Amino acid sequence: MKILVCISNVPDTTTKITFTNDNTQFNTSGVQFIVNPYDEIALSRAIELCEGGKGTVTVINVGESATEPTIRKALAIGADDAVRINATPRDAYFTAYQIAEYAKSNEFDMILCGRESIDYNGSQVAAMIGEFLDIPSISIIKKLDYDGSTATIEREIEGGKEVISVSGKFIASCAEGTAEPKIPNMRGIMSARSKPLQVVEAKEIEQLSKIQQFETPAPRGAVKLVPAEEAASLITLLHQEAKVI
Repeated sequence: MKILVCISNVPDTTTKITFTNDNTQFNTSGVQFIVNPYDEIALSRAIELCEGGKGTVTVINVGESATEPTIRKALAIGADDAVRINATPRDAYFTAYQIAEYAKSNEFDMILCGRESIDYNGSQVAAMIGEFLDIPSISIIKKLDYDGSTATIEREIEGGKEVISVSGKFIASCAEGTAEPKIPNMRGIMSARSKPLQVVEAKEIEQLSKIQQFETPAPRGAVKLVPAEEAASLITLLHQEAKVI
């Protein structure tokens, strides 16, 4: 069994976000980058499925050389090898196309990724890859089992859960609960240095979208504290100032 896991290089969740060039580019100065947390879940489940010599896990990332420390982190967690598509991931369409082109010329039983990346939260890449490869795409899964030919997948739906059976190749985006993220141990960190990391040049594709401008949320307004015993005053403020009642 061969599993391809897509990973994103994203800012640490504690990063203070700023922009440059008239708010058209993310300011990477001083930013610590990590493996996208949802992608770590997908990677952990892939490693579990391949334990005991049942298969191999390849991680793939679309990014420039600065993303290689993040890729090595994924190798330290337990991936067998890695691929970096040498390009800036300008949008979901471009990223999905590059991954799909690599997957077309390399046999994989399944492709896994996170439900979304925590920087853009688009939830688009998995479905686009499925479309490019003409394979089933199952989004936001909670459980994944595989018997060597058929995958049994669970998803949460309104009021319950949905169980899906998939035969053949597929792609799935993983959410919390699919697996517990793994922490690399010292042996994994040491072995990651020597694991194969292949660099592939990106394929040309038409650019269909472009970011015009980023905006940060408006700063929080002033807060008025109203003592609990002054409920009447609170009602007056909500009615006359906030005008929500």
